[in-house]
Amino acid sequence: MDESFMLMVSNLLHLDNSLDPSTPLLSSPSPPCSSSSTSSPSSLLSSSPPTPFLFVTLASLLSYLASQKKLTSTKPPSSTSTTTTNPESSTFSVSAFRALSTEHIWSLEAPLRDAQWRSMYGLSYPVFTTVVDKLKPHIAASNLSLPSDYAVGMVLSRLAHGFSAKTLASRYSLEPYLISKITNMVTRLLATELYPEFIKIPVSRRRLIETTQAFEELTSLPNMCGAIDGSPIKVKRGGIEGNMYECRYGYSSVLLQVVADHRKVFWDVCVKAPGGSDDASHLRGSLLYNRLVSGDVVWDKVINVRGHHVRPYIVGDWCYPLLSFLMTPFSPNGSGTPAQNLFDGMLMKGRSVVVDAIALLKGRWKILQDLNVGLSHAPQTIVACCVLHNLCQIAREPEPETWKDPDEGGVPARGLENEKSFHYFGDSLRQALADDLHQRLSSR
Repeated sequence: MDESFMLMVSNLLHLDNSLDPSTPLLSSPSPPCSSSSTSSPSSLLSSSPPTPFLFVTLASLLSYLASQKKLTSTKPPSSTSTTTTNPESSTFSVSAFRALSTEHIWSLEAPLRDAQWRSMYGLSYPVFTTVVDKLKPHIAASNLSLPSDYAVGMVLSRLAHGFSAKTLASRYSLEPYLISKITNMVTRLLATELYPEFIKIPVSRRRLIETTQAFEELTSLPNMCGAIDGSPIKVKRGGIEGNMYECRYGYSSVLLQVVADHRKVFWDVCVKAPGGSDDASHLRGSLLYNRLVSGDVVWDKVINVRGHHVRPYIVGDWCYPLLSFLMTPFSPNGSGTPAQNLFDGMLMKGRSVVVDAIALLKGRWKILQDLNVGLSHAPQTIVACCVLHNLCQIAREPEPETWKDPDEGGVPARGLENEKSFHYFGDSLRQALADDLHQRLSSR
């Protein structure tokens, strides 16, 4: 309790002991009677004004002190304050986080515990601890003044709910610039340190067989190992000049390109083009394209279809060029032969996994629905969300409600002069696959 307040109470009690209970407090002063010092307790109980007055005074002082404390706790910070306070900030303090993650969390049943964690951070507690354990050495090396798990939790809550830096600053009692700094650091680590571990081209024979067999069960097409698609990620308009970032839906964006397998796990991610670019141009500027064209990626699984050696291939819509390693539909409007139309239907069925994967990505990490980071940090934030998406898919996390972009249209991609040989082999392979598919399904 406040020292000055204690002194005031002491003085009042001393005054009470020195007053003659029989003397009105407002009467003219008189010499103290000798009997005042020998007053009995009963005389105090039956006394006139002074004693009740003192009790009322004490009660008033206590009430005043309580009201001052309440005002202080709800008073907004001054302009010179170094932190932003909020009535909810205690819920998001380091101590509250520690209590939740180390004590309270283990008192809950696993399903309830993980459901609560997913609602806050987009993933279950075991997956959360996996992310923290992998990032902790790197965060510790950065000399960040916050605990690693607290920093990761703060960033995951932003990615999962799309919070702005300003919103999180008020919740965590930190400055917005510090929230941005921590977000940039954690997303950069996810996009660089964890990317090679969780986003990998399926080159091992075991993984290739697993993937191609799963796609064949889905589409009846052999040796399909992935599906490719692009999706615009909306970004803030500020600082963007011209319309090169304006996508087909009319907003400023950057273009995300992903290749997914049958589990909706991404095995390649690229964010290198503004939203106004087309899918074919984005593909040709990616590292994946350069590796496939140069033969750097070796898929050790070759099958024979009607005399054609068919290596593993990916599938895409008509916005991508037809190449030996990339199969696209014969026609966007079903104007081909029965065999070709059947092939197109099965190919688009295989392609649906990447459409669903992107919808799940944007549903799980809502910040991708309207990215509220600077344009220079947009690519690493998007890639970080893709890494987290894979972690969740590999751990078989429950799939949340998805976010689907409007149905897209586009002009069929044209082949380039230096792609002629790839297009020629791709065309013959596609026809062989279509004829083989039609014959197999017709004979059933």
